Amino acid sequence: MIDIETWREYRRTRDADLRQELIINYLPLVKYLAGRLAVKLPPCTNQEDMESYGVFGLMEAIDKYDPEQGTRFEAYAYSRVLGAMIDEVRKLNWVPRTLMQKMQEVNVAREKVERKHHGPVTGEMLAAEMGITLEELRRITVHFDRLNLMSMDETLIGADGERLRRGDLLEDRTSPDPLEIIERKEGQRILGDAISRLPERDRTVLALYYQEGLTLREIGHVLDISESRVCQLHTRALAKLREFLATREVAV
Repeated sequence: MIDIETWREYRRTRDADLRQELIINYLPLVKYLAGRLAVKLPPCTNQEDMESYGVFGLMEAIDKYDPEQGTRFEAYAYSRVLGAMIDEVRKLNWVPRTLMQKMQEVNVAREKVERKHHGPVTGEMLAAEMGITLEELRRITVHFDRLNLMSMDETLIGADGERLRRGDLLEDRTSPDPLEIIERKEGQRILGDAISRLPERDRTVLALYYQEGLTLREIGHVLDISESRVCQLHTRALAKLREFLATREVAV
């Protein structure tokens, strides 16, 4: 029990060791208030968080307390510790109050159904207990799930005991699919093999048309043949490629 003389000494000297003694002495008050508040906390916070916030409130109360005012420190600190906890919850928890109330109703109903049936609770059972439709229940849970935050740096333990970072488990939609890369490279290899089987003039036509970007008329000038002949060679080369690739089940 801290007597008034101790408070007077601290107020006069602001001794760090005495301040630490006061904090330790009144930590049970913080734990008590955090425990009472914990039952109403949203999923994104816990009792340990509340205790941490409450300690800051306690330190502020210790620094501002004046024993000469005739108020017991416990009464003075009560509202400041509790206020510090609630302020932090409001900062962290931006879930609408109406939605929080709905989720509390869902949790209460779930407990009732579990006690009645002693087994898994289905959505239909829960909706019936609450007197709402299954669609209304789904809307509540979906909205709440979207509002829950989680850290991507959180460490998870895999089935084999390996430690994994949550962020590393998310799909990177901008990253190429390894399977697609393998399939593309394999398709290119097969296509190259097919082209190598064509007559030399057909290969030349394809190279000038697709790699060099020449028109059929320009290819005709290079090979000293007519444009219509170039078109025939081009068509024949593609037909042979399709025939070969069809046997390998590769799409052109």
